[in-house]
Amino acid sequence: MIDFTGISSDQIIYEDDYFFIIHDAYPVSPGHLLIISKRLVSNYFDLNPSEQFHLGNTITQAKSLIEQSLNPQGYNIGMNCGEVAGQTVMHFHCHIIPRYLGDISNPRGGVRGVIPEKKEY
Repeated sequence: MIDFTGISSDQIIYEDDYFFIIHDAYPVSPGHLLIISKRLVSNYFDLNPSEQFHLGNTITQAKSLIEQSLNPQGYNIGMNCGEVAGQTVMHFHCHIIPRYLGDISNPRGGVRGVIPEKKEY
């Protein structure tokens, strides 16, 4: 299990009052970033209203960081909230996953693929 409290300052590529951004240690695609809360809370629903509001700005910042060196054609933005949803690190983090034309054979359904038999509709 990853422990975000052990992140070193040289891993942080951006930070503001509420969050910091790092490269994902196990990237799904080139440019995969994590937005991590500075305050130790379990998931999105434990963020306070200011943090929830500011998250949108930080997502936009993450997109800008990716596009400084890469040219994705799309994005998946995801948060796992609770063990049953696949969360293994109980410290809020949001995945910013750049997507590229042809990176999978059929991207239809996107995040619905977390339950594979529900992806096609």
